[in-house]
Amino acid sequence: MNAHGTFLARHSFIEMGARDRARALLDPGSFRELLGPFDRLESPWLAMQDIVCQADDGVVIARGLLGGEPAVIAAIEPAFQGGSIGEVSGAKIAAALEMAASEFEAGRPVRPVVLFETGGVRLQEANLGLAVIAEIHAAIVALRRHVPVVGVIGGMVGCFGGMSLAAALCTELVMTRQARLGMNGPEVIEQEAGIEELDSSDRRLIWSMIGGEQRVAAGLADTLVEDDAGEVRAAVLAAFERGVPQRHRSEDVDGYLARLAEVNPDAIDPETLRQLWGTS
Repeated sequence: MNAHGTFLARHSFIEMGARDRARALLDPGSFRELLGPFDRLESPWLAMQDIVCQADDGVVIARGLLGGEPAVIAAIEPAFQGGSIGEVSGAKIAAALEMAASEFEAGRPVRPVVLFETGGVRLQEANLGLAVIAEIHAAIVALRRHVPVVGVIGGMVGCFGGMSLAAALCTELVMTRQARLGMNGPEVIEQEAGIEELDSSDRRLIWSMIGGEQRVAAGLADTLVEDDAGEVRAAVLAAFERGVPQRHRSEDVDGYLARLAEVNPDAIDPETLRQLWGTS
């Protein structure tokens, strides 16, 4: 409700698919898709394993304007294979970032955004997926020297595996409260270490550890937003206005080693981590 006593309309970012998320961030009327479904650039490997392919392989690449400036958005579709990254989908993201870098070096600045919603590498294309995720990492590091690379983790799938490293390499990271960020997902930890180590069904515990609010409070992400497309867009625009920092979070190796040295693994909880690692 605003100051005049009327309710403001909110548009859920989480409930949108990748294409609508990209469209919602770009200036109205400026959305243009590259390598869309009609180009039928799909995985050559999934059909061999009796898995129905998707014509865009679960990644949307969009060009347009963001705050009046040219932009490119790589948006991962969580509804296809859990947002997992394979050869084609990963190559689309890496190529979009490399294109932005080449345009910037040619004197044509571009605002790059990655919309994460992924469990990491696609197991059916494991080695190829891992290789292309490494290309994404390299492209982010090369590009962020020139312009902020802004990542958004929107919803319930979260961001895990090799793509969590891609998110960590972004200049700034925006998360909703519902989002999660971690190297390994709760189900994987429970499977490998046992339910005594982590009960993946304990939603309150999981979000208190790796949810958006906790990650921002611990300094591992930058901006916490509500599930609203307008708030996400405003946070992304603000990140670009702040520009390239003197040092990126991932470059603070000594700082994180010092913080890790302060952690007692036998007596750590989310609140203690906030106190040790919080930026405020």
